[in-house]
Amino acid sequence: MGSDPSSIAKNLRAFQIGVNSHDRENPTHTAYGIGLAHFDMERMGFDEGEEVLPGITIHADDGVTGNFRVLCDGEHLKEVEAEQAEVVDAVSTQPATIPVGAPDERQS
Repeated sequence: MGSDPSSIAKNLRAFQIGVNSHDRENPTHTAYGIGLAHFDMERMGFDEGEEVLPGITIHADDGVTGNFRVLCDGEHLKEVEAEQAEVVDAVSTQPATIPVGAPDERQS
């Protein structure tokens, strides 16, 4: 890492807070890394695969610059998609009464 020590310390603290929060909210998933935009990795002086916290390594991803993501072994997107599918299924079993256009006044 080739950045200012105080900014590195701030980033490591933010990473630790993020990992702790993730682990608290997702007890069945294990965090293994921090995802950073490639630009941020270079700007902060991190290398791909560099261990920044015990068991937590840095990984380049397609995320938004200025943000980091906690990477884990869980499948959050599949869980969200499953929840959305359940909602869609529940809605699709309801009778559909969708007006197609304004009522024709000549038929009254």
